[in-house]
Amino acid sequence: MNRREFLTATAALSLLGPKAAMAASQVVVGTWGGELGQAMRDSIDGPLMGPQGIEVLQAVSAASARRTKVLAERNSRRGSMDVAHLADYDLFAVAEQNALESINTENVSNAGHVLPFLRRPYGIPQIYSAYAIIYNKDRIKVPPQSFADLWDPKWKGKFGISDNFFLTMAVISAMVGGGSMKDFAPATSKLRELKKQDIKLWPATDAVGQALKSEDILITVNSIARAYSWRQAGLPVGIVFPSEGSYVTSYDAGVPRNARNKAAGFSYLNAMLDPAAQVEVASKTGYLPTVDNARLPESLSREISLTPEQIAKLWPLDFAYMASQHAAMFDFWTREIRG
Repeated sequence: MNRREFLTATAALSLLGPKAAMAASQVVVGTWGGELGQAMRDSIDGPLMGPQGIEVLQAVSAASARRTKVLAERNSRRGSMDVAHLADYDLFAVAEQNALESINTENVSNAGHVLPFLRRPYGIPQIYSAYAIIYNKDRIKVPPQSFADLWDPKWKGKFGISDNFFLTMAVISAMVGGGSMKDFAPATSKLRELKKQDIKLWPATDAVGQALKSEDILITVNSIARAYSWRQAGLPVGIVFPSEGSYVTSYDAGVPRNARNKAAGFSYLNAMLDPAAQVEVASKTGYLPTVDNARLPESLSREISLTPEQIAKLWPLDFAYMASQHAAMFDFWTREIRG
């Protein structure tokens, strides 16, 4: 920018007033708080966005509230978020309503390094982890080796899960029952079998961790990243990647079409994919980097990484089919499993 262009831009901002000048140097990121929010402040907000002259405002809320807000605002001239940070399935649902900008290497240069099985045309994956069997290794010396083993009567009353994982259990039950990622029909009968096995339900993942600690349950299903976090907190948990394979969960981010500061939003997405930031977030959360140029320390990699053989056994996600089954599975879970 030459001096004339600079003076012109400055004059334009002064005419628009202080709010416009402020908006040009801020990016509003709708995200989670807690451990992940702090990791983002430490690795992205200050170190990467600060030098660009962009102040990051984290708008912390529940994921369901963020998803609802982006959709409710999509027809407004200006939205309240420049970056919407959501779970993979939720960001897909928002994109299906044409509420997000397209992502490519022109507006997010680091998107070219995203692992092929995590690429999305409407957003970027920040972190990911695979679902696995997590068990109390002090009490169980020979753990289940497959998801199907969870139906073994010897684990009756010892297996528990977060009540929020109804769709995760629908996927697993369908696969165990002979279905596929495009056919959840076998899920209901397999879930009824688990109900008879006295599956324990807890209101949230933190409560599942407490149940493992108190030995109210000995086995659960969750992400490898969560198991890493529990280990860091002192829980004696082991991890088994199921023999029949599994699928991944990721936390993704996109720029709403009506974002006030799209340029800063794209810059933030690019920073989320910065290899150094990816490694730092991984070290604090146990979630894996989503780019091919991030190198984890060997000790951390041994705990949270997937082998090439395990990656080859990942089940391909079909978000459109999952969305079509979401309401029916929630209704079934509420009536027959939770009730």
